[in-house]
Amino acid sequence: MMSSVRVFVAVLPPAEVVLDLDDFLEPRRDAEGPRWSAPEQWHVTLAFAGAAPERVVEPLIEAVSEAAARHPAAGLAVAGGGCFPEVSRARVLWAGVDDGGALGPLARSVRSACAVVGAAPEGGPFVPHVTLGRFGRAVDATRWLRVLETYRGPRWVADEVAVVQSHLPRERGHRPRHEVLARCPLGG
Repeated sequence: MMSSVRVFVAVLPPAEVVLDLDDFLEPRRDAEGPRWSAPEQWHVTLAFAGAAPERVVEPLIEAVSEAAARHPAAGLAVAGGGCFPEVSRARVLWAGVDDGGALGPLARSVRSACAVVGAAPEGGPFVPHVTLGRFGRAVDATRWLRVLETYRGPRWVADEVAVVQSHLPRERGHRPRHEVLARCPLGG
């Protein structure tokens, strides 16, 4: 039986960016909010493959590294927010990423690299974001969007992407564990 792994390629914000956003959210978290993601796991997903054959991990790292090298470093800031699938029936709450349009071409290259090696990416059109939390049921998240629209974090330069393996928890109520398999410098 062929073994599969959950992998994603992401931009990982630096600690000071994570801390600034976490400090902003801390006094606003309440029982009505989502099940919050752990700040140390916040990232901007460029591509996600939920069932990549284990044998393609090394070729995937190589292909992502080559794709990343073709794109320049990007100036980014976490700002604003949104919901999936939409605000009136939100299941996911996210913070937006002001990327000046840099991450779209990078995400397309990374997704193409994943597909070529046999780790077909999942998901719809690329929306640069950091997932903050998930709601247990669909809710109207208008008040959360009003909170997030007031936030603008510090700018930083993303100069690499990470290939990350996501290990699902064995017990209910635990979080997935993320393991960085490789860091691939942006070039361009």
